Amino acid sequence: MKDVFVRLGTDFLSTILFVAIYFATDNIALATGIGIVGAIGQVIYAHVTGKELGFMTWASLGLVIVLGSATLLTNDPRFVLAKPSIAHFAIGAVMLKRGWMLRYVPPIVAETIPEYVTIAGFSWAALMFALGLGTIAVALTGDIKLWAIYVSFVAVGAKVLAFAIQYVAFRLLIISRLRARAAST
Repeated sequence: MKDVFVRLGTDFLSTILFVAIYFATDNIALATGIGIVGAIGQVIYAHVTGKELGFMTWASLGLVIVLGSATLLTNDPRFVLAKPSIAHFAIGAVMLKRGWMLRYVPPIVAETIPEYVTIAGFSWAALMFALGLGTIAVALTGDIKLWAIYVSFVAVGAKVLAFAIQYVAFRLLIISRLRARAAST
C-alpha cells in the first residue's frame, strides 16, 4: 500500500508542487515555474539513478512543459489546470477496448461474470471522460482553489465511489450466479 502512495506522489509531484506553491504564494508564474522544474528534476533524478521512464512519464513531462509554458507566456492558469483532463481522456480511450478489465480482476470474477466486467470497463471509460470534461469546465473558470478541490476530492472521490459500487455489485452478482449454478445441478 505504501508503494501505491509513493508512486502516486511521484506521478503527481509537479501538480503537488504547483498547488502547494500557488497556495503559499498566490503567484501563478512562480507555481508554474516550480512545477516545470520539478517535472524536469524528476526525469534527471530517474536518469542519474538508472530508473527507466515509461511512456506516461515522458508524456506527462511534455504536457507539463508545453502547458506550463503556455501558462507562463499568457499568464493564464487555465492551460496548466487543463492538464489532468488530457490524462482522463487518454485513459478513457484505452478503457474503450472491450474486455480490458478482465486481466485486472480475480479469476473467479473473470470466469463467473465476464459480461458484467466488460460493462464495468465501459462504465469506467465513461467516468474518465466525464471527469475529463469536468476538469476542463473547472479549469475554464480559472479558479485554482475550485480546481484543487475538484481534482483532489471530486475526481478522486468519484473513482473511490465507483470502485466501491463495482466491488459490491460484483460480489452480489457472483454470489447470485454461483447459487443459481448450485441450484441447477
